Amino acid sequence: MPPALPQDAVVAVVGAGAMGAGIAQVAAQAGHRVLLHDARAGAAADAQRALARTLDALAAKGKLTQDAARAAAARIEPVAALDALAPAALVVEAIVEDLAAKRDLFAKLESIVADDAILGTNTSSLSVTALAAGLRRPGRVVGMHFFNPAPVLPLVEVVSGLATDANVAATVHATAAAWGKSPVHAASTPGFIVNRCARPFYAEALRLLAERAADVATLDAVMRDAGGFRMGPFELMDLVGHDVNFAVTSSIYAAYFDDPRFRPSMIQRELVDAGYLGRKSGRGFYDHAKDAARPRVAEEPAGPRPDTIVVHGDLGPAAALVPRWRAAGVTVDEQDAVAAFPDGVVAVAGAWLALSDGRTATSRAAAVGAHRLTLLDYALDFAKCSRVAVSVADTCDAPACTTTVGALQAAGVAVARLDDVAGLAVLRTVAMLANEAADAVSQGVASPADLDDAMQKGVNYPRGPLAWADAIGVGRVRDVLANLAAHYGEDRYRIAPLIARRAITGQPLAGAAR
Repeated sequence: MPPALPQDAVVAVVGAGAMGAGIAQVAAQAGHRVLLHDARAGAAADAQRALARTLDALAAKGKLTQDAARAAAARIEPVAALDALAPAALVVEAIVEDLAAKRDLFAKLESIVADDAILGTNTSSLSVTALAAGLRRPGRVVGMHFFNPAPVLPLVEVVSGLATDANVAATVHATAAAWGKSPVHAASTPGFIVNRCARPFYAEALRLLAERAADVATLDAVMRDAGGFRMGPFELMDLVGHDVNFAVTSSIYAAYFDDPRFRPSMIQRELVDAGYLGRKSGRGFYDHAKDAARPRVAEEPAGPRPDTIVVHGDLGPAAALVPRWRAAGVTVDEQDAVAAFPDGVVAVAGAWLALSDGRTATSRAAAVGAHRLTLLDYALDFAKCSRVAVSVADTCDAPACTTTVGALQAAGVAVARLDDVAGLAVLRTVAMLANEAADAVSQGVASPADLDDAMQKGVNYPRGPLAWADAIGVGRVRDVLANLAAHYGEDRYRIAPLIARRAITGQPLAGAAR
């Protein structure tokens, strides 16, 4: 494998905005002389001065020594002319996300830098294959996609187009690792790894909102407190900006020839049309004014605390609730499974509580004749979660509903009741994330290990989606997807072939060969 670029190799960055400046800082802190260029007069010099202040602030916080901060700042050299980038062994462009502009830049750079210099692109959505097309040496063009802020987030997607030389990609991968980053290899397909595989996190939340399953604050709370995500989907969309998030979704949707899995949301388009772009405009799903009150998360009122519950069969991921009940003084009687609920069920005062399988509570109650049915959403860790979501069959009477809610509250969790939607919130989202990830692996976009690593380090998921599916059970994930597909009648929920196969063989998705 080719080694990383030596520390005395010159790195050039074109584009002195937030991303370009961040990449320049990373390379300079790694010991490289960095040439920083921007087409706007004075922008590179302004960025260099701002970076010097940033590095000084890091030293003041003890993140690096004062000598190291000054040395890194001194290694960043703003240059006014593109021709000044001639000494660079690696050029990373971070200019406007426009195919024509980036191709024009690379065509100019080809006549400036040495023939063995690497041309890197920080594009998050454009085809690396298309960016390299028409160049004299297309094999040296490679994606080097950092995540914002580049000095903080560890992930770098090293993206190979059809013409990218394998040694070039390997050198960039090794260089990113030498810079203290966590690089992963990806093929040049729409969205690469993260922007493609993260789409269901937003899409399923937007669909739940469209179906009025719950309000945004409640759905966000469920995804955080039960799902273990750092931020809820609506919070994250407000942070990213709806113009950016909607544009990425629309781009991937178009690039995949209108595949319904990536269909944009009318709700989000309305926000963009209204100028409600999130934090940067002061309003999105949330009001971001300084004095704005945080919306209340809906919680079910206290239900009756049971003295005894009966657990029939194996509750699977929810089995960790049993020790919580016992620790709270509730008697738990464990018995054999019942025919209507082969995957396990909790009986309490004549009502049933079962883990969701992707159906609505109403349809499942009708199918098994258990009309007093409450369905429980998935949680990342039922032993520790502070909140869970439930849905209740339309045939369930109010006392039965309060009984199951009271049982869950006795285990020490707050309960959010969603409208009776298929798959609830966390379960359907994780199933769809795993489904998209499995398809990406099957299509050669990334290895299972790189994909899971990218989703954890690029967007802070608590687990990689493939490992998450293994934890839930690949067969269970397959069944959830099948039930969602039957409920909606849409190709959006079609099962990835890899999941279908692994559900039969019992092989894991994470870390296994395709």
